[in-house]
Amino acid sequence: MLREALAGAADSPGYPTALGTAALRTAAAGWLRRRLGVAVPDPLGAVPPLIPTVGSKELVALLPTLLGLQGTASTVVVPEVAYPTYEVGAVLAGLAVRRIDSPPAEGAGISLVWLNSPGNPHGRVLTADQLRGWVAWGRAHGVPVVADECYITLGWDVTPRSILHPDVAGEDHSGLLAVHSLSKQSTAAGYRGGLLSGDPELVRRVWEVRRHLGLLVPGPVQAAMAAAFADDAHVDAQRERYRGRRERLAAAVRAAGMRIDHSEAGLYLWATRDEDCWVTIDRLAALGIVAAPGTFYGPAGARHVRLALTATDERIDAAVQRLTA
Repeated sequence: MLREALAGAADSPGYPTALGTAALRTAAAGWLRRRLGVAVPDPLGAVPPLIPTVGSKELVALLPTLLGLQGTASTVVVPEVAYPTYEVGAVLAGLAVRRIDSPPAEGAGISLVWLNSPGNPHGRVLTADQLRGWVAWGRAHGVPVVADECYITLGWDVTPRSILHPDVAGEDHSGLLAVHSLSKQSTAAGYRGGLLSGDPELVRRVWEVRRHLGLLVPGPVQAAMAAAFADDAHVDAQRERYRGRRERLAAAVRAAGMRIDHSEAGLYLWATRDEDCWVTIDRLAALGIVAAPGTFYGPAGARHVRLALTATDERIDAAVQRLTA
């Protein structure tokens, strides 16, 4: 389906729109409403409540710069255990980084908050109360709160809630942004299709800089994104593949004497033997299994490893066999 949409739009010699085609914005708004319960008022309006991005990673890395935070001698808050690109984006903008999982007592000196739920690497899901706490804190201190929700359709033990959901955000999305991606739910990492939505004034600030930088999603990719956001069947089918891999691999990991923490959503198992992560990495490498050391995601991850569900069924089954032999 995505390939057909991509090929059908291949005759695209003109510059693509940074705002996103009407078809893409309509499909994305429908997906947010249908799948996440998030209402997007006037997706085709002059002040954009959502825009496409070149995947989600470039948006994460560039957001502090796109919001004009560079040179402010301020701090970006990121989760204690976190995807490294949040910190990279802060460093690129010349900003400090603070790793915390709960709202601080004061907001002085903080210019941006990153949340990640479901989280990478650990699959932790923030509760609605936790999200509401960050929303209230951000609004009270005038600090934008941005939720990376790239794994939000992959809840296993719980149902993840978007920061833009009315039960969390209230009547509007002021001060809030959410980042989504087709890489995981549609297995479309190579297409580089991401989405930024939320507070129209914040989205507009990002859009106005992006279009001058040439950060434009190619027209054929926008067509494929519209097709992907409009179709739920392929997302549900891929989700079931991941579910099967998760069940088989989790059972084998536990049988091998490891504990799995969090991991209630997303594409990873956050596993530990209560030892230095590099010792665990060596143990797995001896079995021909590659995992990511928890230290890649911050000091608090030093005793965990991340095992991914993104390998093929054949490779997952091979890992299961080696772990249980």
